[in-house]
Amino acid sequence: MLKKMNMVALTFLLALPFFTFAQDSNFGNWLIYIGNKKLDSKWNIHNEVQYRSYNIIDDLEQLLIRTGVGYNLSDNNDNILLGYGYILSENYIDDTGDKTSVNEHRIFQQFTTKQKVGKVGLSHRYRFEQRFVEDDFKLRFRYFLGVKIPLQYKEEAKTPLYVSLYNEIFLNTKSSVFDRNRVFGGIGYTFSDNLRLELGYMNQFFEAFGRDQINIIAFVNF
Repeated sequence: MLKKMNMVALTFLLALPFFTFAQDSNFGNWLIYIGNKKLDSKWNIHNEVQYRSYNIIDDLEQLLIRTGVGYNLSDNNDNILLGYGYILSENYIDDTGDKTSVNEHRIFQQFTTKQKVGKVGLSHRYRFEQRFVEDDFKLRFRYFLGVKIPLQYKEEAKTPLYVSLYNEIFLNTKSSVFDRNRVFGGIGYTFSDNLRLELGYMNQFFEAFGRDQINIIAFVNF
């Protein structure tokens, strides 16, 4: 059943961006740290910090801090996780240069599963969020599909350089159901089992407009 869900989601998300790229967009920069602490063969702690800027680095759009406790359901790291996030958003007011601060506290549950298709690695993440945005309460579902393609692939050895692609769709439980979609493409380099870096371009689009970002992502295992 899970494999069928993954294939349906894969087909839908690979087709979706072709219908939505022709939107106006602005350019920004996201600096992302994603950490994972393995407690034993089953348990892990997730920690994450994202600094999102409207421009290269000095115009804060959003600061996101996320943490959680995960549990591996199988040897191939099918993982369930319960987490909490704090998000500070600095939103511009209409077309002015003034900003307003919005605080959000978020509880989320997620399931992540990984699979191999030849030399290509696929990662599926299903996340359900309970969002406390100031005095408002919202529910949202997210599906993430990641694709990792090694370059200069060799059967007998791992190669550090790879192509990283992903698509993530966000759906609300109330109108409007479609919240946003993110498409990413970039290059990654694995320095060791504990560190890899990715640099790439991401397009995030909403119902009526889109945004472009350069993403710099550090993945740290410790």
